[in-house]
Amino acid sequence: MVFLLLCPTARAQEANATAQPQTIVIQQEAKAEKQKSGSKVFTGFSGGMMVHVGYLFSDDPRKVFSNTGLGSTEYLKALPKSGVCIGLGGSLRVHLVNHIHIGAEGFVSTMPLMGTGSNIRTGWGGAMCDFYFNLGKAHPLLGLTVGGGSMKRLYVPDQAPVVTGADSTTVYNASYVKTPFFLLDPYVGVEIDLNSHMALLIRIDYMLPFGRSNSNLTTLGTDVKWSNYMTPSGPRLYIGIMFGKLRRE
Repeated sequence: MVFLLLCPTARAQEANATAQPQTIVIQQEAKAEKQKSGSKVFTGFSGGMMVHVGYLFSDDPRKVFSNTGLGSTEYLKALPKSGVCIGLGGSLRVHLVNHIHIGAEGFVSTMPLMGTGSNIRTGWGGAMCDFYFNLGKAHPLLGLTVGGGSMKRLYVPDQAPVVTGADSTTVYNASYVKTPFFLLDPYVGVEIDLNSHMALLIRIDYMLPFGRSNSNLTTLGTDVKWSNYMTPSGPRLYIGIMFGKLRRE
């Protein structure tokens, strides 16, 4: 009788003893996988194209066109000091520890002026790095691009050349200047995951280009000074699609 009472108890204890090690093993494997995932440095990669629109400005038309011989004061007052720019570019990035993008990017931006063919065309590129937060499918980000580029300034007068004096001096003359620069480009934005391989990127930057002194750009033999802040410059809004392995948790 005692034997019959003890048999179910012994069987239950045996079953518990068998199940307990299996549960512990599963829990340990899940914990190890979680730790492995959390400690992984490389968590993805992405790249894509972005279009942008912006508004650039300066305090002096002569700095816009880099032309110190633009004629009379009245004519100078009528020249633009600001305008809208549009452009295209892209970036390639790797994702680190689920919070950092690091990579490279490059863009071209054109600012048409006066309707005469005058324009400011800027091309630049550099190394980028940003820190992002994970809020579900949205990833707010804050970053900086460091690099360089060149600004091509084409000035075409909006009226025929005016010749004055016995030596036929041209007052309104077309000009073209290409100026290299070093840049710091801080930006903020948000990236929204559309699926595991595609995301919508929206960001705003304010490029800070430094190069030769604006007042001496057309003077030959002038030493290069890289401490001068160049204009026109201003904010740009970027919208694009990024493709890749977007593993962010």
